[in-house]
Amino acid sequence: MSKRNSQASKTAARERLRQERERQAKRDKVKRQVIVVCSAVGVLAIAGGIGYAVVQNNKPSYWEEAKNDKLVKPANSTGSNGTTVVIGKTTAKKTLVMYEDPRCPVCAQFEQTVGSTVDKDVEDGKFKIQYVGASFLDGNLGGEGSKNGLSALGAALNVSPEAFLKYKTAMYTTKWHPAEDGPDKFKDDAYLIKIAQTVPELKDNKTFQNAVKNGTYDKWALDMSEKFNKDGATGTPTLRMDGKTLTGSDGKSAPMTVADFNTALEAALKA
Repeated sequence: MSKRNSQASKTAARERLRQERERQAKRDKVKRQVIVVCSAVGVLAIAGGIGYAVVQNNKPSYWEEAKNDKLVKPANSTGSNGTTVVIGKTTAKKTLVMYEDPRCPVCAQFEQTVGSTVDKDVEDGKFKIQYVGASFLDGNLGGEGSKNGLSALGAALNVSPEAFLKYKTAMYTTKWHPAEDGPDKFKDDAYLIKIAQTVPELKDNKTFQNAVKNGTYDKWALDMSEKFNKDGATGTPTLRMDGKTLTGSDGKSAPMTVADFNTALEAALKA
């Protein structure tokens, strides 16, 4: 082989090597670009995910949004926002104001022990009863059962005062009332409707059921809760007559026995 042929072979080899290096360099460049693009997309995706999470976390809750709903006042209520709920004979001279939270375990105890006595006294015309609902336990325990239960009570009131009282009684029974440390059962519309099936006026009542499912009285429930706050009641159950709080034998808490209730009531009726 001549020196010329040898030199040409070396030159050709170097040229092939140069071309291969260029091709490899281009491949490496493209690869780097792909990595950069993918990384950018990943960063954007993460940023987007974080942004979405922030937006979702900052969105008002269902009940916060319900504050801006159009108010629907239940039938059998009075006042500018329908939060005055008075039941009883018009001939009764005095009114017992009763503050209760649907999830309140002490309210359940009161209703199970003294509730029937209260209802009979109202029926006999001893006094009228004014109901004021609260929902502070949703904040204390977490959940939304107080507000949702109060909204369902509004749907029952819309049917009739009798349906309201019977439904309230049913909600507080040992069978249906949720334990304080248990699941927030009243947040479930289906559960509230199931309780209503035990009330003759509400059994298979589509108007009532649709009102519960559609949250027709959610805004009303929030307004009722605000009334409780403005009235200055510090807990539930609280009973007042002529602005004075009825208490049991301890002089502090609500009367939790029929005997204590009758004693406190008689004193209030004579005052």
